[in-house]
Amino acid sequence: MTLALDGGTPVRTAGWPSWPPPANAEQRELLLEVLDSGAWGSTTGQKVNDFTKAFAASIGAPYGVSVVNGTVALFLALRALGVGRDDEVIVPAYTFVASATAVVLAGARPVIADVTPDTLHLDPVAVGRLIGPRTKAIMPVHLAGAPAEVDALKEYGIPIVEDAAQAHGATWRNRPVGTLGDAACFSFQSSKAMTAGEGGLVVTADEAVYRKLWALHNVGRSLEGGWYEHPDVGWNLRMTEFQAAVLIPQLAVLEEQLRRRANAVEVLSRELDILPVPAGTTRNSHHLALVRYDPKLFGGRSKAEFIAAMAAEGVPLDSGYRSLSRETALSAYSDLQPCPVAEAAADSIVWIRQSMLMADEESLADIVTATRKIQRAW
Repeated sequence: MTLALDGGTPVRTAGWPSWPPPANAEQRELLLEVLDSGAWGSTTGQKVNDFTKAFAASIGAPYGVSVVNGTVALFLALRALGVGRDDEVIVPAYTFVASATAVVLAGARPVIADVTPDTLHLDPVAVGRLIGPRTKAIMPVHLAGAPAEVDALKEYGIPIVEDAAQAHGATWRNRPVGTLGDAACFSFQSSKAMTAGEGGLVVTADEAVYRKLWALHNVGRSLEGGWYEHPDVGWNLRMTEFQAAVLIPQLAVLEEQLRRRANAVEVLSRELDILPVPAGTTRNSHHLALVRYDPKLFGGRSKAEFIAAMAAEGVPLDSGYRSLSRETALSAYSDLQPCPVAEAAADSIVWIRQSMLMADEESLADIVTATRKIQRAW
């Protein structure tokens, strides 16, 4: 059978589910309500407050602060925990660059730690080797929707900031992601499980941390103070009422979306080498399916060649992250050391994005069919 890349007929010509899903009636109603009210900012409207409380309550977090994006959420969490100039924060090598640049934004130095070979999550042993007198926080990333091993990291006695950008609804030992560390950060960027195009949220169980977060995101004001009282230095990093209006209805549909993606990954894992998750995972939100690509099974062809062949067959995959140890722009802020596991993953892991995981089983079968077609041809 001739590959589509070589002029053959593609396995699939139909499209894939869009992300975000089409707007529903409640989103349209709430958006118009905000528009007509003229209360577009969170200091005059109520939607941001409603959403923040509802989201925090959904994961059992006492406090939350909604902000403009997930990177800012990480920055605020670090600053609220006292991270600043000349401090160090340990982050995993296999993650989005914002995990490290948020540390830089806070004035600190990101220390890049390698990940575990099986799950690609932050390796607690590697973390232990990197802890020093300036280490002020550890930032585990709940990669692809699977919880990181936070319990092992907490044994070091250093504040934990969870990067939960991809893990809405995930649980670790039946505890919701977002309640495992000292503060946790979610993202509502366009690709995320809940999205308003942009947006972020920080949750915490510590009232003192919450008060600091609130001041930092609201130009240094205090909860009890006046409009022109600024006892702290802060910034205007508030979410808008429009973003909250788009997000509020998504809380009601998240559960069904999680079930659908879990079913998709179960189907695909029968045929594809999908990475396992840390042993304490009780719910993986499946933001992505991480698939291990072995060139030896495909005639020695590179990952890039495989992705190109799959795209030609109508199955667009993603090449995923480069290791942060290879991001030379970070060298001005961090002493980059080799991270062999993360660097190998960059050459061997492909992603199936969550929009494809929302497809029906017939469509999911096309992913497997295209993979096997390419494997036979090579």
